Amino acid sequence: MAVVSGKAYWASVTSPNTTFEPVYTVDLVVDDKTADDFQARGYKVKELTINEEPVGRAITIKRKVNGADGRTRQAPKLFDKDKVPMDEVVGNGSEVKVQYAEWETSNKYGDFKGLDFQAMQVIDLVSYRSGDGDELGSVEGGEEF
Repeated sequence: MAVVSGKAYWASVTSPNTTFEPVYTVDLVVDDKTADDFQARGYKVKELTINEEPVGRAITIKRKVNGADGRTRQAPKLFDKDKVPMDEVVGNGSEVKVQYAEWETSNKYGDFKGLDFQAMQVIDLVSYRSGDGDELGSVEGGEEF
C-alpha cells in the first residue's frame, strides 16, 4: 500500500458513482514529478480540464463496487486531517491524501493494471455545492421569503 497527495476532483468516496458500473473513484491532480513517475510505471495520466480550463495532470484511483467473484466491495475509508472518520461529500479542489494499492492481472484480453482506492484523508476540504433545494427550510406561520 502507498499514499499519494494532491487535489481531488469528482470524488465518490462514501457512495459510488453509478453513472455506468458502480465505482468509488477520485481523479487526483498531482505534481509533475508524481505524474511522471506513475506514467513511467505504465499508469494512465490525463490532463484534467474543467469548463475548458486546465486543472493539471491527474491519475484516477478507483474501486469497483462489484467484484468478479460476486462479492460487494467496501467503500474506501474517509478521514479528516486528524484521522477522525467523516461522512462528507469531498468537493473539487480539496487537498487530500489517498491510500491505494497497485494491482496487475492478465487474461485472454491482455494485461491490465490499476490503483485500488483504499482510503482518503482530507487535509483541506472544499465544500461541495449543495443540491437544488437543500438550502430551503420550511416556512412557518405564513412567513414570506
